[in-house]
Amino acid sequence: MSSAFTILSLLNKCNNVDALCRIHAQIITNGYFTIPTISNKLLNSYALFDSPLSCQILFHQIKNPLTAHWNSIIKTFSQGPNAQRAIQYYNHMVSGASSHPDSITFSFVLKACEKMKASSKCEEIHGSIIRSGFGLDSVVCTCLIRLYAAYGGLDCMRKVFDEMPVRDLVTWNSMISCYNQQGLHYNALKLFDEMKSVGVGFDGFSLVSLLSACAHVGGLNIGVKLHELGIEKGLMDNVFVGNAVIDMYAKCGSLSKAVCVFDGMKKRDVFSWNSIIVGHGVHGFGDKAISFFKKMLIAGVKPDSVTFLGLLCGCSHQGLLDEGVICFDLISSKFGLKPDVKHYGCMVDLFGRAGKLNEALKVIENSAFSNSIILWRTFLASCKIHRDVRNGEKAMGKLNELGTLNAGDYVLLARIYADARDLQGVVRMRKTIKYQGLTTAPSGSWIEIDEEIHKFVVNDRSHLDSEEIYQKLEEMVNEATVVGYVRASTNAEFDSSHSEKLALALGLLRTAAGVCVRIVNNLRVCNDCHSFIKCVSKAYDRDVVVRDRVRFHHFTNGLCSCKDYW
Repeated sequence: MSSAFTILSLLNKCNNVDALCRIHAQIITNGYFTIPTISNKLLNSYALFDSPLSCQILFHQIKNPLTAHWNSIIKTFSQGPNAQRAIQYYNHMVSGASSHPDSITFSFVLKACEKMKASSKCEEIHGSIIRSGFGLDSVVCTCLIRLYAAYGGLDCMRKVFDEMPVRDLVTWNSMISCYNQQGLHYNALKLFDEMKSVGVGFDGFSLVSLLSACAHVGGLNIGVKLHELGIEKGLMDNVFVGNAVIDMYAKCGSLSKAVCVFDGMKKRDVFSWNSIIVGHGVHGFGDKAISFFKKMLIAGVKPDSVTFLGLLCGCSHQGLLDEGVICFDLISSKFGLKPDVKHYGCMVDLFGRAGKLNEALKVIENSAFSNSIILWRTFLASCKIHRDVRNGEKAMGKLNELGTLNAGDYVLLARIYADARDLQGVVRMRKTIKYQGLTTAPSGSWIEIDEEIHKFVVNDRSHLDSEEIYQKLEEMVNEATVVGYVRASTNAEFDSSHSEKLALALGLLRTAAGVCVRIVNNLRVCNDCHSFIKCVSKAYDRDVVVRDRVRFHHFTNGLCSCKDYW
């Protein structure tokens, strides 16, 4: 007869379901199932082998489940696809069971609520947590922070954080991650200032999240400081940190530094190669992306779907039509991968930018994604570049058929009509936008100066130095006009002070002569702003780097790296 200690030892060593079933039989035979430590260990063992149904059957055989038993069953479902069941078990526990929830119970039911985005349940459980005396528990509060962030309850999230008497590094990292997930990258970076002021320190997880925030807002100077901190703390051998640094430099427009970090890595994984390939792709250097791809294959690293997105993006932006077609064919023919809608979108963009709109149309119609709004919007954008009214109307008709038309689509077609001098078409599009109450996504630009991020929107006058910025902008227009700038239109759209113009004005005001001005824009830079920044770069002898929604533009002496091909 096996002893209870032996049974526990066997459960700890068990590594497959068949062996677990045999141990389960011994437990029943020897009458050990009534011993709480054994029944709970058995419950957890079935959970480890992804057997939630077995866990459920087993749990209901326990006559008076203890808190540990409830925790095990709640944990099992909170970590699986049926998180709603974890919430149901929690409800059963608090409504009639003799056992009471503890910090572990609350942690796992909160994780289940996070998966389900159950906001009302979150508030109910939060109340129970306070009444049960766990309102200051760091683990429970960290779970609450993640849950509130999951459904956008940012004020509640911050309140929980601020009221915690002890905040460990895990909690701080969770807050940074939550801000990033909500797109509040500036808040994430400000939180790091708070971390430094209280002396909490940082680790690899902190750096990866903070570097990601820098990458999103173009905070190069802050990113450089974080890189230096990573070197000081010996974190650069961590491949995840190294990859985040490469991604940060590439997305902040400093591709040469990204390459330096990549070259200095002792260990590289597929994400390292993808970061450097995608980085070159979005900067419009398709030939260099292909060069790194060849080195990747020589190093014996197998590419994945992201690798090919970087290659196709680079080929599209540089106009490498033949090379792009070859890369697309390699996806399935050599590497056994299946192109997804993004890869087909790159091919539509590749042919469309090259003016081969009929070939772009064939790509859409012959793909498995012929009803994809992504492909048809990409095609519509290509029609705008080449002023193709007929195909533009065809794309709009398809988007209308799919029931996905938005204000941006009407604006694109209006611009196609404007280029074709079809004023009636322009008026028709504008009336449709007005009568349907449609609104376009607001344009926003960010610029980092002295490690502080400044954000602008169109016609923005909220900045403290607004008067000085607009005076500088007026001066810039005059200087740019001298070297050849001509407004794209007398239309009110182009008379507006677009966000990137305001950011550029502040950059020229607050940075020393000769310093590169770096701007991030959330939308595609318009023709007028593109022309304006080219002329400003010449008039003021300044390099300007703009990252828009589509790609990077490096402006130098009146020219752009995109060669007006974007």
